[in-house]
Amino acid sequence: MTVGSGQVDRRSVLRGAVAAGAAGAAAVGLSGAAASPSASASSQGESADGVFAFHGVHQSGVLTDKQRCAAFVAFDVTAKDKAGLSALLRTLTERVRFLMAGGVPEPLGIGAPPADSGVLGPVVPADGLTVTLAVGSSLFDGRFGLSARKPKLLRPMESFPDDDLDAAYCQGDLLLQLGADNADTVAHALRDLAQHTRGAMQVRWRIDGFSSPPRPSGTPRNLLGFRDGTANPDVNDARTMDQVVWVTPAQGEPAWAQGGSYLAVRLIRMLVEFWDRVSLNEQERMFGRVKQSGAPLDGQVETDAPRYSADPTGDVIPMDSHMRLANPRTAGSDSLRMLRRGFNYDRGTDSNGNLDMGLVFCAFQQDLDRQFIAVQKKLAGEPLVDYITPFGGGYFFVLPGVRDAKDSFGSALMS
Repeated sequence: MTVGSGQVDRRSVLRGAVAAGAAGAAAVGLSGAAASPSASASSQGESADGVFAFHGVHQSGVLTDKQRCAAFVAFDVTAKDKAGLSALLRTLTERVRFLMAGGVPEPLGIGAPPADSGVLGPVVPADGLTVTLAVGSSLFDGRFGLSARKPKLLRPMESFPDDDLDAAYCQGDLLLQLGADNADTVAHALRDLAQHTRGAMQVRWRIDGFSSPPRPSGTPRNLLGFRDGTANPDVNDARTMDQVVWVTPAQGEPAWAQGGSYLAVRLIRMLVEFWDRVSLNEQERMFGRVKQSGAPLDGQVETDAPRYSADPTGDVIPMDSHMRLANPRTAGSDSLRMLRRGFNYDRGTDSNGNLDMGLVFCAFQQDLDRQFIAVQKKLAGEPLVDYITPFGGGYFFVLPGVRDAKDSFGSALMS
């Protein structure tokens, strides 16, 4: 299905199967145009053949372990009306369903453009691909008759005191988070989605990211050299996820939003050349952790809990350290927890020849005000702000999952 000027091209609907023995398919264990995900695949687990489940109550890419490569792409919807938006969401569903499963692209016929860019070969591998779709507050501005259906906390991201936001890298009607084991898989998926949605959505901004492996163990590091995501909640604990990540009926959100999640994205440039001139002791005191091990300054290993009660004046872990401000571990601070899923980025150099590196900070949560925004206010003026510059991002709402083969992204929203 191809979207263009709100019209649907049925020639590109995915075939249900490809003749057994198609060239190359057997070599990678695929026997159809859209191979069904393995029964062992779950919303966060990857099957042996590199396939994440597409169907489910929640989308993949939230509880999923971080893939090596990622792209975050915000779009402005250019479809003219609600029917055009509905067609766009159905097309995205069909294409993502195919891309996440892998298979043989459907030929479009003699004289038509190639069905696929071909950068991954004649058989598209799943390669651990996840595609997560979220909507921004601007989608509910009245163009599509959805104003009354907006998630109650969704709004444009405000500028915090230490930000230097660039409007060209902020917000968007839609956000796609793409993740995979290899960068060419991410690029291929983005090209496929752009090809099939031409005329219905246009890229607003894009940034690519990567996740470093644990070095030597534990949580991966950001480009300041410190571990990122140490205190994340357990994604395998369903009760915790219902308290931290997923919107439930108790939040008073629209019925269609149940099973979704608020996503805060922050594009944060790290002034690494200045950071690399700071003493190790000062760096560790800014974070409150030992750089090598990730342990709290009063601990031995990364997973040790800081003992703030034994350090009430911050002699060991400074009161204005990043970890202590973000999570003071008081009676009420448990409600501040979020699921962080950030990626490093490297965009080369800027116009002045300075290294342009940083973090695509992502936080999934049940309540923007109670979680991300409350923490961000606590971090205002922290010593680390001299070495980082948030310049873009936005607030988005991750749609609930696509339940089955008859369902599509946003079906309950659009009904």
